[in-house]
Amino acid sequence: MSDAAAATAARGDRETTIRALFPLVRQVARRVARLAHMSELDDLVGDGCIGLIRAVDSYDPARGTALESYARRLISGAMLNGLRRRDPVSERVRRTIRRAEERRYALAQEIGTLPSFAELERVDPDLRRARAAAAEGSVLSLDAARSSGRDAIPDLSAEPARRTLARARSRELREAIALLPERQQRILALHYVRDLSLHAIGRALAVSPQRISQLHLLALARLRHTVAP
Repeated sequence: MSDAAAATAARGDRETTIRALFPLVRQVARRVARLAHMSELDDLVGDGCIGLIRAVDSYDPARGTALESYARRLISGAMLNGLRRRDPVSERVRRTIRRAEERRYALAQEIGTLPSFAELERVDPDLRRARAAAAEGSVLSLDAARSSGRDAIPDLSAEPARRTLARARSRELREAIALLPERQQRILALHYVRDLSLHAIGRALAVSPQRISQLHLLALARLRHTVAP
């Protein structure tokens, strides 16, 4: 076979492979669209096609990874990059809010209750401006408007790509919590949902604070073992 014929055959194989894997793009796009409610399916498919082409062109079977698995990673990555590009809120604003979120949970460990963003804003004008900018730059979904009222402002502590990953992680975490013993589930709910201190939980359950702390740490250790990092 001549070099020209071989090149033509290679191009034909490449196009055939891309067409064969295109349904994977739509599959991943539908999954991402369910997690990132403000995304457009057509935009996700367009970004995913770029990832698919890169996957087919860069795939090396010698690495021991199946082409479909490799393509899925690059397709997902291209879609998440597209979400970042289309995010109307700047990374600087997102970063300010993420750091405030980290401070909230650090303070919660120190004082036993989770402070609100309003409390943090009173001592941090930059955070107040960042949250206002995030609200102004974001478009409310119809579902959010129906459930929370016309003037509702969504929690936008992370960019769309991060929110997508966070929702997937949240679902995985809920499934892991459901596998814990009932008492440990209750302790986590009282501490992280009801914002009760471990001492208050001990009083409510008629258990010593030391035992509550042990059960709390045991529950966290089990979750770390169950939920992939």
